[in-house]
Amino acid sequence: MIKFLDLLKVNQQYEKEIKVAMNQVFDSGWYIQGEAVKRFEQNYADFCGTKHCIGVANGLDALILIIRAYKELGVFNEGDEIIVPSNTYIASILAISENNLIPVLVEPDEKTFNLNPARIEEHITPKTKAILPVHLYGQLCDMQAINAIAQKHNLKVIEDAAQSHGAVSKDGRKSGNLGDAAGHSFYPGKNLGALGDGGAVTTNDDELATAIRAIANYGSHKKYHNIYKGPNSRLDELQAAILDVKLNNLDKDSERRCEIATQYISGINNPKIQLPYYSNTKDHVFHLFVIRTLEREKLQEYLSNHGIQTVIHYPIPPHKQDAYLELNAWSFPISEALHNEVLSLPISPVMTENEIKIVIKVINGF
Repeated sequence: MIKFLDLLKVNQQYEKEIKVAMNQVFDSGWYIQGEAVKRFEQNYADFCGTKHCIGVANGLDALILIIRAYKELGVFNEGDEIIVPSNTYIASILAISENNLIPVLVEPDEKTFNLNPARIEEHITPKTKAILPVHLYGQLCDMQAINAIAQKHNLKVIEDAAQSHGAVSKDGRKSGNLGDAAGHSFYPGKNLGALGDGGAVTTNDDELATAIRAIANYGSHKKYHNIYKGPNSRLDELQAAILDVKLNNLDKDSERRCEIATQYISGINNPKIQLPYYSNTKDHVFHLFVIRTLEREKLQEYLSNHGIQTVIHYPIPPHKQDAYLELNAWSFPISEALHNEVLSLPISPVMTENEIKIVIKVINGF
């Protein structure tokens, strides 16, 4: 069986270092907001090229807290609108709704599957306050175009960088440092994954960072002194220590993912399969390798019968979810087609050359 993602094998590469790091946390006697979190926050900020990194409980909280902080600072108000791609995991949209702002869904570029800058301006109204691009599957959005639109209309740009750790833009800046703030997820299956939940916010905005750090800690910047009605959303010491170990190898792992993707793209030759767009730059770290086909169910069953696990990211578009009944009548034909046709193939730094060859051979035989 070729697993879609062998998490045990991924983490076993760093087993000794992870156990040492966990023991250091255990022996420290300090398990919340200690030195391990501070160290990882500094290292991840340096990695992204930002002034600030605030560790939080998960990636959804990271986005929620950014928007909440902008509300507390008077930048956003309830009822304001945030532009977000219609083709995304629902968390991107939930973060907006959770803050009682309005998600305005915009269709993606059919080539990259990412938010299409050419469609943004037609959706901007006097109530629009931000654009929330999602670097879907690990590929950066066209941030130069998106930032130009944002500057023209005085909008904030909030990156959903949950899938794009380490992706580099054409001007040399990394994911998480391409807007006003960014939300990151360290869910175990991510390119930089913890052994549980975890997330972070990165930003160069001092005031925003201070507000987020306080809000995430019960609204408190000083013990027993609460300036906001805040939740408890903190990255814990153990996960921070584990992430710090894996961060040292992230670029190497990304290179391996790109090598596998290159082999897939050059090797898969089946007229029923549409391969992902890839420009051979560092702006795609292939968190997922997503193909399109009109015969998805047949292909997925065929691959399963040949011992190859696949996953659908994502089967139901956000505007068709029961949670968003108010959006169910809307039509986003590009997104709907993508959600009906996409299929994610196995890709991870621990795939063997033989496994890659098998996947290519089997797909070409479909």
